[in-house]
Amino acid sequence: MNDFVVETEGLTKCYGDGASARLAVDAVSMTVRRGEVYGFLGPNGAGKTTTLRMLLGLIAPTSGTARVLGSPAGQPGVTARVGALIEGPGFFPYLSGRENLVAMARYRGLDDRLADGALARVDLADRGGDRFKSYSLGMKQRLGVAAALMGDPELIILDEPTNGLDPAGMADMRELIVDLAAAGQTVVLSSHLLAEVQEICDRVGVISQGRLLRESTVAELRGISSLVVRATPLEESLALSMRLAGDHGVAVLGDRLRLALTPDRAPDVVRALVAAGIDVHEVTTSERTLEEVFFEMTTTSPARAGVQEAAR
Repeated sequence: MNDFVVETEGLTKCYGDGASARLAVDAVSMTVRRGEVYGFLGPNGAGKTTTLRMLLGLIAPTSGTARVLGSPAGQPGVTARVGALIEGPGFFPYLSGRENLVAMARYRGLDDRLADGALARVDLADRGGDRFKSYSLGMKQRLGVAAALMGDPELIILDEPTNGLDPAGMADMRELIVDLAAAGQTVVLSSHLLAEVQEICDRVGVISQGRLLRESTVAELRGISSLVVRATPLEESLALSMRLAGDHGVAVLGDRLRLALTPDRAPDVVRALVAAGIDVHEVTTSERTLEEVFFEMTTTSPARAGVQEAAR
């Protein structure tokens, strides 16, 4: 059995022709493995939502291919096995939350009773009888996720699922996503909350100006840990640290030094500093956050000639 639930090859979407053309997605080749939580990251206008729409068959690519669950994206047999929340959820305002889900279940040929289970999974069971127009933004978002979960789809695509949720609701949503993957379902998560992605995602893809910059595990993207040393005198500490880590391997962080050395080198560094008569006050390890890596990648990567940002 193919381990990939999603595979794209050179996936491209261009709007318009000639000088007015806008390249929204530029030759994206990505893979999502079965049973993982895949974080799809990028600034606003980077091409995330356009890519997700092509995976769902909502829009056709200009060129390239997208395969979902082993078949071309958008085929009816594939769509029936995929649940999705893309941008804001759309429901009938004068129907209740439960009535909206029942209508959707019937349209998809599912049992009406699945609506109650879906409401319970997103903590809306006690508000299922209320009209959708009375829901808060967070409740509307929960109902959209509930709709995506009906029928236990093999692949679930969620575009900003925590939008409008309070901190407790965000924690519940993270737990739900982790539980879905633990049960064998695959989740593609687009989110601007990078701490959330770092916590729950197995792998991530970073897209900027329509191009996929990197695809790897969160740990690989963040890189190895470094050492942070607080020692005095600072000038002598800096000189010795540069001999240990190289001229470009030391950064000054106020009264501390960050050395591009792995944590297992800490005893060597301390011994060298003490032997040189330097007072060592503190040695800790430092890891880059996913947010730091993300901004580093998306603000320093060169823009491709002729590529213009497309609206989400």
